[in-house]
Amino acid sequence: MSEARVRPGVFFSPAGRDLPRGRSALEPEVVRAAQRERILAAFAELVADRGLTTVTVADVVKRAAVSRSAFYAVFTDLPACADAAYQRFIEVLLERFAAACTDADDWLALIRSVIDAYLDTIAADLVVTRAMMLEMDAAGRAARDRRRTALAVIARFLHDRHTFWIGRDGTLGPLPGEAFLGFVYALRQLACDRLDEQPEPDLRSLREPVFRWVTASVMGAAST
Repeated sequence: MSEARVRPGVFFSPAGRDLPRGRSALEPEVVRAAQRERILAAFAELVADRGLTTVTVADVVKRAAVSRSAFYAVFTDLPACADAAYQRFIEVLLERFAAACTDADDWLALIRSVIDAYLDTIAADLVVTRAMMLEMDAAGRAARDRRRTALAVIARFLHDRHTFWIGRDGTLGPLPGEAFLGFVYALRQLACDRLDEQPEPDLRSLREPVFRWVTASVMGAAST
């Protein structure tokens, strides 16, 4: 089994790996929260290493060093664990996007900041990124629905910010929401291809070509 581990503090924080077994002085909710992080991190590690379809609850609890009862105290089944892991992945990305938007003082700066935030975040933990971006589709229709929903949320986020900047910059013209969905899908696929082809991909090298493409597309939609 691969020893690749998630990077604590990016998507998951499994600091509780060394919690003592059995009775302890920690509050039950603290122990449960720490075990939940260990379970999520273990799930991501296993999926990145072996693919989704071969991973079982037994595998996850062994890697997380928790009991089966601890697993079922926080998740009803393995699909629920997968849902929680993927939701965390998306939540972190959206938080980074929001932070990038608050730092941008014009539309071009916003585009660069959002691209940087996306690539920097997924590059910071390739184990989780591989699990969530390459392997989760194997879960079938439910996983594909999760992916579409998540990408649509990100696209709407960018569309809303573009609409906001139109009100501030008279040179910008409107674009349909599908344009932003296309940007999001394209960037994701470019990153996925790098992840699939290279053991240690330089995801950040995508920033300049993607920035040039997106800005050319958006700025081409000038106001009339």
